[in-house]
Amino acid sequence: MAKRVLILSGSPRKGGNSDTLCDQFAKGAEQAGHQVEKIWIQGKKIAPCLGCYYCKTHSGECAVKDDMREVLDKMMAADVLVLSSPVYFYSISAQLKAVIDRTVARWLEFHDKEFYYIMTAAEDTDTVMDCTLACMRGLAECLKGSVERGVVYGKGVYERGEIADHPAMTQAYEMGKEV
Repeated sequence: MAKRVLILSGSPRKGGNSDTLCDQFAKGAEQAGHQVEKIWIQGKKIAPCLGCYYCKTHSGECAVKDDMREVLDKMMAADVLVLSSPVYFYSISAQLKAVIDRTVARWLEFHDKEFYYIMTAAEDTDTVMDCTLACMRGLAECLKGSVERGVVYGKGVYERGEIADHPAMTQAYEMGKEV
C-alpha cells in the first residue's frame, strides 16, 4: 500500500550533501510507488518556539504566524517522516531544530509515524553523528507509536557535491525503495 512520505531537509544549503541524500531517498520511495514530498526547511519562514504555550489553550494553534502551520499539517498527514540534517557542532541544524520544537503545538496528536534519519558530516569518526541522531530521535521518542526504520550516515563530506560518489547515495536510494 502506498504511503505518504514527508522529507524534512534541514540543510541550509539547497543541493548540499544532506539535501542531495534526501533527493536520493525520494527517488527510491517514488519508484516504490509512494507519495513523496520534500520540504527544504530553509526555504520556509519558521520561527523558533516561544515557549508561551498559546497552543495549549488554543487547540494547537500557534501564536507565531508563519509557515510552520503548513509544515505541521503535512507532518500530521504523513505516514513516514524523514528528518535530515548536516552535523552542526555535533547536533542538528537550527532549521530542523525549529521545526522539531514547533511540533509542541500538536505533539499529542501525532500517532504511529515511521521515522528515517539522514545525516552528513565533514568528520569521518565513529561517534561524529551520535548527538545529532539523538536529537532527531528525541522527537520520535515523544510521539506515540513511532518506529525507527533506518539511518543514513554520510560521513567525511563537507563541500557541496562531495556526497556524489559516497556509498550513502546508494544507501539513501535503497532505503527509500524499502519504505
